Amino acid sequence: MMDAGRHPRIELLTLSEVVDVQGYVGNFQVRVRRQPRYVIEDLCTGCGLCVEACVWKNRVPSKFEAGMGMRNAAYIPFAQAVPLKAVIDPQSCLWLVKGKCGKKCQQACERGAIDFEMREEFLDLKVGTVILATGYDLTDDPSLERYGYGVYDNVIDGLQFERLCSAAGPTGGQILTKDGRVPEAIAFLHCIASRDDEAHEYCSRICCMYATKQAHLAQEKTGGRVYQFYIDMRTAGKGYEEFYKRVQKEGVDYIRGKVAEIEQEDGRLLVRAEDTLLGRMVEVPVDMVVLCTAARPAKGSKELAQLFNISVDKDGFFAEAHPKLAPVSTHTGGIFLAGCCQSPKDIPDTVAQASAAAARALVLLSQGTVEIEPTTAWVIEERCSGCGECTLACPYSAIELVEGKARVNEALCKGCGTCAAACLAKAIVAQHFTDEELVAEVLAIMRRELEYA
Repeated sequence: MMDAGRHPRIELLTLSEVVDVQGYVGNFQVRVRRQPRYVIEDLCTGCGLCVEACVWKNRVPSKFEAGMGMRNAAYIPFAQAVPLKAVIDPQSCLWLVKGKCGKKCQQACERGAIDFEMREEFLDLKVGTVILATGYDLTDDPSLERYGYGVYDNVIDGLQFERLCSAAGPTGGQILTKDGRVPEAIAFLHCIASRDDEAHEYCSRICCMYATKQAHLAQEKTGGRVYQFYIDMRTAGKGYEEFYKRVQKEGVDYIRGKVAEIEQEDGRLLVRAEDTLLGRMVEVPVDMVVLCTAARPAKGSKELAQLFNISVDKDGFFAEAHPKLAPVSTHTGGIFLAGCCQSPKDIPDTVAQASAAAARALVLLSQGTVEIEPTTAWVIEERCSGCGECTLACPYSAIELVEGKARVNEALCKGCGTCAAACLAKAIVAQHFTDEELVAEVLAIMRRELEYA
């Protein structure tokens, strides 16, 4: 992150979102909306004086701490943030919401970097290629409540447990229950809202291994019993199976079975499940339950897909051009995918895909020209009435009406032939797939069959 932040040819646009995209490969016009930070980045040194001066009564849950820590309205997202600049949350800042706090953060800033007059601004960028890397979110499916999430204090998800394990987390790296106790027993529940016909049908892939890693850390830090309730262990990866066996030897209990319910009893959590290997029901009392929840597409992914005119699959992830031959490309030229925006994947696979996407983008940029397929559509203007049926039918937005006539953008056209089929006047022709050429092919096939007969 530091290398990216310091690189002279990388411009980081924080608090920004894409609101409009026009154009095609090599010539994208992208409009970006930048939300006000209320802190002048060039003046801010990240000293944190404004954070300390911020009124404590308006503290809100920290997103970085997965809701387990609190932050002020003026805050630095985390200690290694890039850029290391303060930001003021307009939803919780008393001055921006009610105009009542006295601007103590502004008074504390020695550099005069606090500016409450900032407004959102728009940037228009011209870019040649685009790499989408929007990541993922953990699911908030209603089925989580069945396991006590949001009901019992000590039922948390994997990301929250990760913050507990971190030395920079809300507990300084200690694994503690809500009331500050070291848990004597912890249960990890796999496949929560994942591989589930009523929630997310797909396997989230990363859960088995991060749960195994966290079980290792839990046993090391607490010295207590650790249980893993799983359906199937999926440990495909270099060294993954070996690590799984190592954790088993360390004493972590693996119970094959889906948890049916969790109840709170005498201050502890009672986990009920069927052990399918033993063929009987089991009840395990624990002090903490960690849910390995499904990874789903990041919020706003569908809207972003519409902006960039790319497809999403049935689960909402961005669809690649071909799962084997073009795993980082999309059906729209010049737009590539990296990471969990395409499907759940672990860090090594994400790094590999990101490198591939960067290489594909660099190839296009270094060529200076773009090769297009020869099977694009073209318009016979004498026949075109400008009805616009082809513009509605084109799935790639490659056709527009110019001076009452249809015009095909060859850089966007994929030669699918949908426009040719929709045009009643036969004013659009799919090159190399004209009626005459198709009839000639059929006749040639028939002649060959007759000769062999």
